Amino acid sequence: MITSLTNKAVKEVVQLSQKAKERNHQGLFVVEGVKMFKEAPSDRIRKVYISQKAQEELYRLYEEKLSGLPCEIVADEVFAKMSDTRTPQGILCLVEQYHYYIEDILSLKNKKHLLLIILEDIQDPGNLGTIVRTGEGAGVDGIIMSSRTADIYNPKVIRSTMGSIYRVPFVYTQDLKETIKTLQDQGVSVFAAHLGGSKSYDEFDYRTHTAFLIGNEGNGLKEDTARCTDNYLKIPMEGSVESLNAAVASSILMYEAFRQRRNG
Repeated sequence: MITSLTNKAVKEVVQLSQKAKERNHQGLFVVEGVKMFKEAPSDRIRKVYISQKAQEELYRLYEEKLSGLPCEIVADEVFAKMSDTRTPQGILCLVEQYHYYIEDILSLKNKKHLLLIILEDIQDPGNLGTIVRTGEGAGVDGIIMSSRTADIYNPKVIRSTMGSIYRVPFVYTQDLKETIKTLQDQGVSVFAAHLGGSKSYDEFDYRTHTAFLIGNEGNGLKEDTARCTDNYLKIPMEGSVESLNAAVASSILMYEAFRQRRNG
């Protein structure tokens, strides 16, 4: 049992939680909580840490899964140090990172009409996690992000995905404009959520290969990026509101495409 705050494993977990550079170096990320453990693919879990207080209950409920994994029991006060949450649930895991490529996502177009979200410089971890989670619910096939978008393996992002991180493909790109062109060359129509849009989002047809481009929370889309797209669309708003939260705007667009596709 780990009882010391200076234990090497404790330091490793803290470093992985706090530093993207360390996560990328080791190819791991930290997930916390019972739900995230339950949904994590066993073949990607590299280590499980369980608090002493939660040990009996967790083994009673998940003995079959835990029995096949490397587990370490941790004193409660030490586990609290390792945890990134205010109210730890007594279990955290180190999980192997996912690596997708744009070709992986585009290969799906031979089987179905693609639905994609493209994010330019989204910074808020909660927004990013919510977009991933909502994307799964709306049937999104992949999320493409600029290199300045928040780290998807940030613990706050991971928590906000509520498990969707395990199932929704995602790609970071160094050249968003070039990636948009690649999508268009493959028959994907790219729509920019833009205040300059003349048509409402519900006036377009999203039943073929579709991608929605969403900009930074504070600055919106860069104009040179927006100009690369096929159409600008707007989300009508009442009152004095100028724009919507990035995650809310993404959700509206994704579910409009989902609605259209469900209704044929």
